[in-house]
Amino acid sequence: MFQWLQNFADWLIYSAFNIGAETHLGTALNFFVFDTIKILILLFLVVFIMGIVNTYFPIEKLKNYLNKKKLYGLEYFLSSIFGAITPFCSCSSVPLFIGFVQGGIPLGVTFSFLITSPLVNEVAIAMFLGMFGLKATLIYVGSGVLLGTLGGWVLGKFKLEPLLSDWVKKILDNKLNQAAYKEENRTFTQRLPEIVNGAWDIVKNVLVYVIIGIAIGAAMHGYVPENFFNQYLGGGEWWTVPLAVIIAVPMYANAAGIVPVIQVFVAKGVPLGTAIAFMMATVGLSIPEATLLKKVMSLKLIAIFFAVVTLCIIISGYVFNLIL
Repeated sequence: MFQWLQNFADWLIYSAFNIGAETHLGTALNFFVFDTIKILILLFLVVFIMGIVNTYFPIEKLKNYLNKKKLYGLEYFLSSIFGAITPFCSCSSVPLFIGFVQGGIPLGVTFSFLITSPLVNEVAIAMFLGMFGLKATLIYVGSGVLLGTLGGWVLGKFKLEPLLSDWVKKILDNKLNQAAYKEENRTFTQRLPEIVNGAWDIVKNVLVYVIIGIAIGAAMHGYVPENFFNQYLGGGEWWTVPLAVIIAVPMYANAAGIVPVIQVFVAKGVPLGTAIAFMMATVGLSIPEATLLKKVMSLKLIAIFFAVVTLCIIISGYVFNLIL
């Protein structure tokens, strides 16, 4: 989908600026250019699409539907499944999260998507299958979906909407009060400039956070050596799983990018469950992701989100080590 963008980033950094692809700086800058443009494109498209949806299916109708329909937790599972089939890393998932919140999707259901989306994607599944076999792959996929479902359900029970940022609350209030969206006689062409302007306003508001977050991730991606952690995680002691998760949080990579690293971990003697916990924490919890989320969440909400997901990943790591 974004191969053209990767080609552009390769040309810009390795050819136009003549920075070696094998250097830390070249790797970091390539990552920064690619992810910044990709995330901004995704952010605008998602918010634009949600603006269209809100035009014909206002936020109040959606909330009323979800409040009246008893889905018995199925909405969390479906949101996790949707997250699993969207090939995005944690920072790429944030634009969709913003769009879902803007669209009136309950926060817990939105968290289910945000948790699962970076953990599982089709590329990582294919690589996992080839490297670790069918059993480990099924456990990996199932745990990713289960983690999103349970994590979203738990977070939903906390009623955390008041902890959204003031900027998001203002967006939601505007959606509820916009009479323009309730005017049935307006054509799509008449509403289009309003939708485009609204999407562009949101992009401008999060632009600084996107750039800072991806810059942090790019630095980690380019300068942290892959073999740095093997010596700390290979012993199999009880504390290696939480240590793997704690070490992974400052890292940043997508699931497909981290699977080959996990293969090296396992080859060096790191238990597979510990390695998977490291992978999940790397792609599902990261400082760049927290930086991006700061625009839509309070620090307290980010801390609660990270704490719940961290606990779930640690428990998953212990379970994996028992059954694999």
